[in-house]
Amino acid sequence: MLLEFLGAAHEVTGSCHFLQCQDKRILVDCGMEQGPDLYVNQEIPVNASNIDYVFVTHAHIDHSGLLPLLYSHGFRGQIFATTATSELCNIMLKDSAHIQMFEAEWRNRKARRAGLPEVVPLYDMDDAQGVLEHFVACDYNKIIEICDGVKIRFVDAGHLLGSSSIEVWLTEEDKTVKIVFSGDIGHGNKPLIKNPQFIDEADYVLIESTYGDRIHADPPDYAPELAAVIKRTFARGGNLVIPAFSVGRTQEMLYHLRRIKTEHLLPEFEDFEAYIDSPLAVEATNIFHKSVEDCFSDEAKKLVEQGINPIGFPGLKTSVTSDESKMINFSKKPLVIISASGMCEAGRIRHHLKHNLWRPESTILFVGYQVPGTLGHALLNGAKEVKLFGENIQVHAEILNLPGISGHADRDMLTKWASAFKNPPKRVFVVHGEDKVCDEFAEHLHTELGYQAVAPYSGDTYDLLENVCVHEGTRELVEKKKDKLAKASSNVFARLLAAGQRLLSVIQKNEGIPNKDLAKFADQINSLADKWDR
Repeated sequence: MLLEFLGAAHEVTGSCHFLQCQDKRILVDCGMEQGPDLYVNQEIPVNASNIDYVFVTHAHIDHSGLLPLLYSHGFRGQIFATTATSELCNIMLKDSAHIQMFEAEWRNRKARRAGLPEVVPLYDMDDAQGVLEHFVACDYNKIIEICDGVKIRFVDAGHLLGSSSIEVWLTEEDKTVKIVFSGDIGHGNKPLIKNPQFIDEADYVLIESTYGDRIHADPPDYAPELAAVIKRTFARGGNLVIPAFSVGRTQEMLYHLRRIKTEHLLPEFEDFEAYIDSPLAVEATNIFHKSVEDCFSDEAKKLVEQGINPIGFPGLKTSVTSDESKMINFSKKPLVIISASGMCEAGRIRHHLKHNLWRPESTILFVGYQVPGTLGHALLNGAKEVKLFGENIQVHAEILNLPGISGHADRDMLTKWASAFKNPPKRVFVVHGEDKVCDEFAEHLHTELGYQAVAPYSGDTYDLLENVCVHEGTRELVEKKKDKLAKASSNVFARLLAAGQRLLSVIQKNEGIPNKDLAKFADQINSLADKWDR
């Protein structure tokens, strides 16, 4: 009875874990790594045709995005997920296939002109459609016998519509072992979905640690905060552009925008229009409407019972076709534009950034975690110029992050979830976090709860009957990625020093020369220094 870590080990994305019990081989999640090197790190480190089952915690691409690739490599087993996760994967995996094909076509046009070899998409629409036929939709809180020796149960993780922690019972040699996969745990008190359920028994636990090193501040009342951002942006004549994942974060933003409308929090711009510019987000919103009873919070259910659509309001518009999307940027009046992807690595959001980043009157508002190395992460960390569609774009728009609006639990909630077990698990594995965070949170669980907690690396393999590590994986991949990010950071710092030297040179050239703009220039420099000298 073996557990091997294949993905999201000392990393935030690419969740994938391998179980072997008797002659059955199982994957728990099969996610895509997200970041700038999309075509580099995506691989299936197992014989796909030998996999019997896949259990999926939720539909986010970093947990489900490589399922079509698994299918293209020969997988023909069953995929178990909650009903809402199955429905969301039906649209998200097809959308992902479309992105792979579009990106490959775009890259190949450039490759042909440069005489370079062409790239092949990770998978195509046939692969996505094929793997979707293998999904088995499951209810929450029901024990499902998968086969002789394997049983599972999905419980609500409170992270996303349909998200789950998965309890897995494996029986081998007349011994039964229970493993709990946390999936991504929500931080609770979300406006639409339920709080995470706690589990009180386990032999082994895999727990995520995305925010295992920080404490979320008490969540503010987001609607007034969002209204203030809209007011300031519209007063300048700009657009508010919100990069948001099509599933979960988009619907949460719609909830807050509805409140702004119905509670008259923005009297200066009562009739403002908001666009969902993502076919996937439009379809996902429809699935939200169908999932009231199973997944909605009590607060959201009460609104529905009163005949109120929690995520609909006057002035909400959708764009599905590319022509509709393009027309948004020709509007003469300020708009709220919600578009995917949430990390700005692909999708229509990049077009909206191209049209708005250079405008000082516009605002780019981030509402989710940004993986290091992504465009979203670069913008949040002060990038002054970015390249989009081969064009250098100056960043003059206001760049903001709405604090606390995260779908992930912070350290306190993760600790609370982990402390619900009546008896200490034999071992707790900390996964799905940045390199340093995984180690720190494992130590935190040991110190605070007395758990035997470790942060495994990719390839680490444990015998669950004996509770011993039987194979050590590789640390090299994590180290290479750290070096890559460090070099990128070093390059940016070198650019900053060069820019500072150039600034000093310009200042010295103007010494003694009357210039009515010098005072304004000095004020701008001091303002920028105040912003960064914290």
